[in-house]
Amino acid sequence: MAQGFQASLQWERINELWVTEEASADLTGFKSDRRNFNIALWDPTTNGIRYLRALVYELATRLSDDDWSKIEKVRNRDVGDPVTVRYEGRTVCLDYLQAALELGFIEKELDLGGARVLEIGAGYGRTCHAMLSNYDLASYTIVDLKNTLGLSRAYLREVLDEKQFSKMRFVQVEDIDTGLGPDGFDLCVNVHSFTEMTPDTVKAYLRLIDERCGAFFVKNPVGKFRDKSMDGHQKGEEAVRLAMQTGPLRQVLDIHDSQAVAAAVPAFIEAYQPGEGWTCAANTRGMPWSYFWQALYTKTGDDLR
Repeated sequence: MAQGFQASLQWERINELWVTEEASADLTGFKSDRRNFNIALWDPTTNGIRYLRALVYELATRLSDDDWSKIEKVRNRDVGDPVTVRYEGRTVCLDYLQAALELGFIEKELDLGGARVLEIGAGYGRTCHAMLSNYDLASYTIVDLKNTLGLSRAYLREVLDEKQFSKMRFVQVEDIDTGLGPDGFDLCVNVHSFTEMTPDTVKAYLRLIDERCGAFFVKNPVGKFRDKSMDGHQKGEEAVRLAMQTGPLRQVLDIHDSQAVAAAVPAFIEAYQPGEGWTCAANTRGMPWSYFWQALYTKTGDDLR
């Protein structure tokens, strides 16, 4: 090479191992293999954290002042060492970013001041944490399986103050008949757990919501996918088989085709309506996922705005 114009040692190694002379002889699949992963993209199978942070960073650039206000009212978000980014001096992770967007969606339809909230399947409790930090709720009840309930109880005990935690009630699924008490709830919440329950269990919960709640917020997938390139089915084929049996919406679709997702939305709206006396007050895509949808249902005669 001419003096001053030569490959770096880094690129000499890339040319030797991946972008070889032989590599240019066959273009089959090159945009999805190591050739392109050394030229234009980072290998997604080994750069998950890099791509996750890129996603969170991009979403952070789109947050409104109100979104940021909701996030920053939530104290102790760093408990558990989340994957975070820092944007204009403010730190955020994907969980609480989603929570802020969900709260913004709900509050357009409901006044949450003084509300009694029931959440079915709360994960580690981020929605509860965000809601209690942003609104003066009357109470917050979580119904879940024993082990997950133990996780959310431990996490919320750590992050909430005494006044907030005093509003909590934790009910194991087995104790639901007696554990919920006699009173109703102004709002029921389900984020990404109905899709992992048996269809009969979802129907039972919808009957409970119909009988005991005045409004219902749901955020779940509109269908299923089988694309192994997404995650390599790293939990095993048995996990895939079981996943295909759960949820009220088991149609397989291309989850990154906007038209396919849009076509599945009417079935989503119908499947999650708790009963005949309910109206879907609002619905839209459940950011940031391409195939998640969110809807807010209100019961006729219940004025919670």
